[in-house]
Amino acid sequence: MKTKTFALILATSVIALTGCAKKDKPKAQIAASKVTTIGVNAYLWRASLDTLSFMPLLQTDSSGGVIVTDWYANPQTPGERVKLTISILDQDLRADALRVAGSRQVAQGGQWVAAPLRAATVQKMEAIILTKARDLRRSAISG
Repeated sequence: MKTKTFALILATSVIALTGCAKKDKPKAQIAASKVTTIGVNAYLWRASLDTLSFMPLLQTDSSGGVIVTDWYANPQTPGERVKLTISILDQDLRADALRVAGSRQVAQGGQWVAAPLRAATVQKMEAIILTKARDLRRSAISG
């Protein structure tokens, strides 16, 4: 009877010690996806600003998560200009936490006329921002 009790205590101790050893490891081996010191996800915010750095900014609201650019004309296509609005909708780094909307105008007869913005343009901009945000998060790990 003592042998069974001793074996049970020994097995319980080994399991308990094994569980403790796992708790001693760092809690997170990747940077947190929820960084909110500015009201929205900081990785998405920074990645959005970096991505839009070539465009003039009209409005930025870090607590509301909105970035609005002014009209930008690519020097290679001066008869066309684009304006973008970036909305960060969540505090987590997720694809559905980012929304890009845009407007496009073309020059016709000396005036700017509304023209459709290709959906691929918006999707590409979202993909670029998300990739940069993930890279920023990864670089936070390696420090």
